[in-house]
Amino acid sequence: MIDGWVRIGADGRITVFTGKAELGQGIKTALIQIAAEELVVSPEKIELVTADTERTANEGFTSGSHSMQDSGSAIRNACAQARDLLLQRAASRFQVAADTLRMGDAQISGAGKSASYAALCGPDVLHVHATPASTFIDWQAHRVMGRSLARVDVPAKVTGGEAYVQDMRLPGMLHARVVRPPSPAATLAAFDPSAQAGLVGVEAVIVDGRFVGVLAKREFDAVRAARTLAKRLKWNERPSLPEPSAIYSTLRDLPSDDYLIASQGQVELDNADVIEATYLRPYQLHGSIGPSCALAQFVDGKYTVWTHTQGVFPLRKALAQLVGVDVALMHCIHAEGSGCYGHNGADDVAADAVLLARAAPGRPVRVQWMREDEHGWEPLGPAMIGKARARLDASGTIGAMAFEMWSNTHSSRPGSAGELLAGQHIANAFAPTPPRPIPQPEGGGDRNGIPLYNIAELRVTHHFLPTMPLRVSAMRSLGAYLNIFAIESFMDELALRANADAVDFRLRHLQNPRARDVILRAAEGFAWSSYQRTPARGRGFAFAQYKNLAAYFAVACEIEIWRERGEVRVVRVVAAADAGEIVNPDGVANQIEGGILQSISWTTLEAVTWDRTRRTSLDWGGYPVLRFADVPETVEVHLIDRPGQPFLGCGEAAQGPTAAAIANAIADATGVRVRQLPLNKAHFLSASRSDKIDNQAAAEALE
Repeated sequence: MIDGWVRIGADGRITVFTGKAELGQGIKTALIQIAAEELVVSPEKIELVTADTERTANEGFTSGSHSMQDSGSAIRNACAQARDLLLQRAASRFQVAADTLRMGDAQISGAGKSASYAALCGPDVLHVHATPASTFIDWQAHRVMGRSLARVDVPAKVTGGEAYVQDMRLPGMLHARVVRPPSPAATLAAFDPSAQAGLVGVEAVIVDGRFVGVLAKREFDAVRAARTLAKRLKWNERPSLPEPSAIYSTLRDLPSDDYLIASQGQVELDNADVIEATYLRPYQLHGSIGPSCALAQFVDGKYTVWTHTQGVFPLRKALAQLVGVDVALMHCIHAEGSGCYGHNGADDVAADAVLLARAAPGRPVRVQWMREDEHGWEPLGPAMIGKARARLDASGTIGAMAFEMWSNTHSSRPGSAGELLAGQHIANAFAPTPPRPIPQPEGGGDRNGIPLYNIAELRVTHHFLPTMPLRVSAMRSLGAYLNIFAIESFMDELALRANADAVDFRLRHLQNPRARDVILRAAEGFAWSSYQRTPARGRGFAFAQYKNLAAYFAVACEIEIWRERGEVRVVRVVAAADAGEIVNPDGVANQIEGGILQSISWTTLEAVTWDRTRRTSLDWGGYPVLRFADVPETVEVHLIDRPGQPFLGCGEAAQGPTAAAIANAIADATGVRVRQLPLNKAHFLSASRSDKIDNQAAAEALE
């Protein structure tokens, strides 16, 4: 129904609804612009309601760069059809043809008459079924779309306002902390009630199996009590994690479900001229700057939860199962969280809040994770392996190529209580749903595993690993990060073997005009053809279309080796992106720039560490991320607008190509090909030794 997406109140207020969540990607601003354009009003007239299980449509998870493609398109159609309904209503009232009327500022006028949208829109005017086709405002007449509107979510974030769920405070609220087991396999030996003795300011201690929580009026009392309990509780531990130094052989040896996701030609790769390379990605954290947080309240048998989940409807189902109530008694409201694209601890902390709110009926309960909770327990981005093999024909063109990837699932998001940490820790624990691959064409571990290039003989195999040595789930771009890193690194290796320029080699294998456009734009912006190499510096290039169906992205970068630290620093990045029709140019640039910086951090610094019993990278010292001193001097993004074309998701377009461009630049600067992420000093030296490279530039750079 149209009024499921847009409503016009008697007071003239226009409310637009989306099932997608604002995660920092700027979606609120862009959706307001779309609605304002199609309703012919100023953006200030639009109030946007985001993911709320009692108010908005169920649009699943906010993930995979789908917000503009899905919700943006839905809102555009709904508002366009609402506009036509208002015009028809006005035409009937004024007794004139609809095409003679003018719209503007929430008014329709013509034939000397005028009426507000509110006056025209009775209670049932928009309560009609949507139709398959809509008439949009012509892009050449756009007043709002295509302009860089200031983001509506930013002011509170930079002025100390209530911007995040972490900032929320409700009357009578209790603060809570959860005392986690010291390791995944740990069990509570026994809970001695005397462990609660002397806990200052504590309202209650809740123990249910391995789940232990404390409630207090003051936050620091909850923190102090949790720390005291952690020292007093006795746990039985055992090694349950794989040997860290052998993780990639462990993954290769696990049973796999094999899927042939692309096959054309004979793929003859048995002769001596075959080029082969294997690429590795470690487990990585989301690294949210603000640890996960949620608020919950249990009143008259009904729960209300404020959460920064990426899927309020799937979470509602899981939470209802967790506490044994009907889903109608679980109301989930999205509130922004401080920093995350992917499945971090947001859903788990919501489960903590619901369990603890059940123990304090009527009182709002706020659960805030600590840094060691976030780093120690959030689902990780999966470790992966990619193996590429190819041969070149006499002209230096790729004659045949095979690519394989090994990966666990990339989604264990909660649809049931078994995906929630608390659901696994309570006495009557829930079993996790068996992992399964995300099907093509988008894919999970095999996302972007099929090269977009024209290759006559091609075979791509996804080795899906159902057994998960560590807890994993969705992290921004899923398997595309490793797969693009591997394919685009390999393209440079093939170009070098063909004695071809990296950009020219890619263009030789591409006919897609939009793909060629972003490559040429990025190369031109970087001044690729006139680049002058200097000591300890190098350049790299990479390209991909995210999921082979979303935004096109190409990037060139320049790196230097920091001699005093023996590390790679990215000094300059020039990128080009084609995301279809652009609603907010600055918003798209924000996403691309953010993706580039996140990828630099992943690619040069980030890797989870653990021993046989527990994770060990529990703080920023053990898990370093990109700091201000490491940000490139220049990040330049060129946008190619395609008015009238469908919206293409761009939020995850940059991660894989940026990683490959950095690796390619390192190889250009030093002659050393590093194939194991992160591209740090240790892996550089390992690559130098394994390839038996005697390279003076590399030796000098890292002496």
